[in-house]
Amino acid sequence: MSERSQVGSIALVALFVTALTTAQLTASKLLAFSLPVELPVTGASIILPGAALAYALTFFASDCYSELYGRRAAQVMVNVGFVMNFVLLALVWSTILAPAANPESASQFRAVLAPGTNIVLGSLLAYVVSQNWDVLVFHRIREATGESMLWLRNIGSTATSQAIDTVIFVGVAFYVAPRVLGFGSPLPVSVVLSLIVGQYLLKLLIALVDTPFVYAVVSAFGGSQIGVDDEGWAPE
Repeated sequence: MSERSQVGSIALVALFVTALTTAQLTASKLLAFSLPVELPVTGASIILPGAALAYALTFFASDCYSELYGRRAAQVMVNVGFVMNFVLLALVWSTILAPAANPESASQFRAVLAPGTNIVLGSLLAYVVSQNWDVLVFHRIREATGESMLWLRNIGSTATSQAIDTVIFVGVAFYVAPRVLGFGSPLPVSVVLSLIVGQYLLKLLIALVDTPFVYAVVSAFGGSQIGVDDEGWAPE
């Protein structure tokens, strides 16, 4: 790898991990945006988890990484990120359970962060399915189109993987996990459906808008490093 390509690898992994961690910490806040027209399910507004933008950036980073370094390297990054979710969960709960100097503050701390367990569990399941699907579809399209039509594999892989991710994440984090674990209250089904639609619309919009940036990042870091075996670069 050239020095420019190595910088790209580190930068994209850093972006991926930063966006992933931010998504876990911000997902419990629900955002609401007004729309100029009414849509089915959502009506005149869309509701989405606060993590929607941060999590969408993980797909941008993984698509750039896939194009630059290949399927094998991208799957290594995705699956290491999956393990890091458990590290995040362990660190949060070790802090919650540790003796506190101020019991009142500790209670508030737990009230804020404990429901995040629902977020992490929903994210874990959604993550391992959707991110690996994203890498798989990206490279299936690449096999069919060659090095051309990067826009198609970026949009195609992200649009399908984001649909899978949104349904699993919202369903588990805001409905199934609260019922099973007892952390927080499950949202009504109508709100869950609204969250799914709202989050997917935003993610789909980002997938369309970020395509020029994918081209720019790939060009900035020296173009694709994928060899003829399509395995790409990965540490030996």
